[in-house]
Amino acid sequence: MADLHDLTALEQAQGIRSGELSPVELTEHYLARIERLDDTLGAFLTRTPDLARKQATDAESEATAARREGRELPPLHGVPVPVKDLNQVAGVRCTMGSRALADHVPTVDDHVVSKLRTGGTILLGKTNTPEFGLPCYTENKLAPPARTPWDLARSAGGSSGGAAAAVAAGLAPVAHATDGGGSIRIPASACGLFGIKPSRGRISGGPLLHDISGLATSGPLARTVADAATLLDVLAGAMPGDPFAAPALPPGETFAEHARRDPGRLRIACLTEAPVPGTEVHTDCRTATTDTAALLTGLGHEVEELSLPADDGILLAFTRVWSVLAASRPVPPEGEELLMPLTRYLRDRGAEVSGTDFARSMYAFRMLSQSLADGLMPPGGYDVILSPTLAAPPVEVGALRNDADPQAEFAAIGAFSPFSALYNATGQPAVNVPVQWNAEGLPIGVMLAGRYGDEATLIALSAQLEQARPWAGRTPSMW
Repeated sequence: MADLHDLTALEQAQGIRSGELSPVELTEHYLARIERLDDTLGAFLTRTPDLARKQATDAESEATAARREGRELPPLHGVPVPVKDLNQVAGVRCTMGSRALADHVPTVDDHVVSKLRTGGTILLGKTNTPEFGLPCYTENKLAPPARTPWDLARSAGGSSGGAAAAVAAGLAPVAHATDGGGSIRIPASACGLFGIKPSRGRISGGPLLHDISGLATSGPLARTVADAATLLDVLAGAMPGDPFAAPALPPGETFAEHARRDPGRLRIACLTEAPVPGTEVHTDCRTATTDTAALLTGLGHEVEELSLPADDGILLAFTRVWSVLAASRPVPPEGEELLMPLTRYLRDRGAEVSGTDFARSMYAFRMLSQSLADGLMPPGGYDVILSPTLAAPPVEVGALRNDADPQAEFAAIGAFSPFSALYNATGQPAVNVPVQWNAEGLPIGVMLAGRYGDEATLIALSAQLEQARPWAGRTPSMW
């Protein structure tokens, strides 16, 4: 007989709607798994069992009333969805992975949290993140490192490593995550999950810590395409004060519906060389990409090889903007000495970036967006770009961190994840698809990127790949 965590989020939601499954029972199941496994896994920074039980009780009462009255419930009503600890939940500690904020308790919800509350989801806790989400691993001074359940000696990636570890190990059915330079797609690849970085403005970043650069967004991590698309429906929607707003779906449509649609015949560009000078791509990552290209061809799509020129200018622009964002994080004066070496390095560098250089870097992002929109993906051009998600398989915990030389660490981070930040700079949607595992049993993801505002095509294409080569039934030994 299947355990509750074997069910997809949509199966759990259907059971709650029908009365066959209790949100209280489901929540207790996940809380018990967290208690048993998380000290090893490092998925959570803060657990919220009391709040989860209260929300589950309320969700059960609402589900009972809805059945009695013939009302519809939100698509993930009663389903647990943890929140990454970069986002604020009123009354719950929010550390952003930093000892400097170890005791910070916000008084207001971020908009994404408000949407999760309105959607009737259950908060199991706040998931682990590196300090301010800056590196692509999840190690900090507050909690054990987040590990991929496929090999506990290896990192879950970052910066949404805690969220990915939780879903991949069956500590949550789906999870909220964020992505400013690959932070959804990187851990999705390391943990064998489907993850969506939405288009800029698809999900609100407000009301307090708006990312003025437009690099960062929230998004979903899940085991299946349909679960991720449904969580995207719950999170999506512009809010008053948002600086960006992605084009809405036609009235009445949902992203979840696109997980059941045929994508049609698409023109797909296949990119295997990293657009960062001097970066080597591991054979496993190249093989996963070329094998996926062959699979897509077999599914009837037109796939062509593509190379993008390696561009030091875009790398410099991203480094400047990333450093300014690090410097902009609110840290109390007495907390500066508690920061990680990489954080201090980036904050110092960001403080030296002039307003003019910051504006030039943002302009470089906009010109890159325009060149892709006009030259690579216009109507009649490519519909999707396929590439590796990462340049190497999951690395051992601590392999990228270098407290003695944070400048070298930042370079190593860039070499490990040279493909992902491109789409944060342009604002385009991109997903990690877990179609491959290597000879060592480690997940190797591939990335699909689409036109701005067109998550629907990526979801439909990913669902087609999922049907052709199912992955959700493949689970790690600790499952």
